[in-house]
Amino acid sequence: MDSDIEHKIFLAQRENFDEIAIEIFRFQYANNAVYKKYIDELKINPQQISEITQIPFLPIGFFKTHSIQTTAFLPEVIFNSSGTTQTINSNHLIKDISLYRKSFVEGFTRFYGRPDDWCIIGLLPSYLERKNSSLVLMVDELIKMSRHPKSNFYLHEFEKLHEELKELEKRNQKTLLLGVSFALLDFAEKYPMQLNNTIIMETGGMKGRREEITRKALHDFLKKQFGLSSIHSEYGMTELLSQAYSKKEGIFESVSWMKFLIRSEEDPFDVKRTGAGIINIIDLANIYSCCFIATDDVGKVFENESVEIFGRVDNSDIRGCSLLVI
Repeated sequence: MDSDIEHKIFLAQRENFDEIAIEIFRFQYANNAVYKKYIDELKINPQQISEITQIPFLPIGFFKTHSIQTTAFLPEVIFNSSGTTQTINSNHLIKDISLYRKSFVEGFTRFYGRPDDWCIIGLLPSYLERKNSSLVLMVDELIKMSRHPKSNFYLHEFEKLHEELKELEKRNQKTLLLGVSFALLDFAEKYPMQLNNTIIMETGGMKGRREEITRKALHDFLKKQFGLSSIHSEYGMTELLSQAYSKKEGIFESVSWMKFLIRSEEDPFDVKRTGAGIINIIDLANIYSCCFIATDDVGKVFENESVEIFGRVDNSDIRGCSLLVI
């Protein structure tokens, strides 16, 4: 059964998504003790769920307080969220790391083409300084797959990064610089330059290093410093195994096995496919944890299933990989 249902994850399309999601929901209810108890406490009968908006979404905070596992397994790796010393970090138990690799490689390829078409540079100092970051594993794998001699991680070597980017620009090399917000801001302040062949992609997060600012303010500054018409963004988190990407204006598109929904702030069980409110996410790649996550992010889902993220619900923990506050 596991392999049969796992096979369906990456076959999900708009036309069959709901059917696969409901099948996985019932699989997780039967095989995830924490999720089952949560649903039972709500007195919901899984057999009566016929629509994805009826599925109970597990509050994301459960990843801080419980081991979220579907089926019994010894995790191959445990991803830990970043955060400040005042926050409790999330743990995501991963049964099979190859499932995560398949998700992020296919996702990247759908939006940006083959990794070996790029020079990929990771500016992720805070993530490199700790273990078990899902973001570092993803970028490290993409760097290796790019096979470009200049693809690499950088900690704080801004002068060296500046020289490398100048050289790559001279060679008209298609380059992706993916960085955490505070590091991109620090680099942009010290080394403004004209970029013509380089995409800047921010992953969000000031991590207490700088004052939180809006995404628009961040993008406007980066565009000015690097002479770019747009800044790209990656939306991901420890509790998910899939990513969404924005190529302009902060509007995100997700892979076909991931869907954003909206829940009401007044009634968390009032879930809609479109509109503004708090974000719920279905990530089918989370088949061995929980695919149905009620996040703390506020946003708007459009008719074409793209999404704009505004910030975070008041008083929710500030996650290191989270988006910028309003």
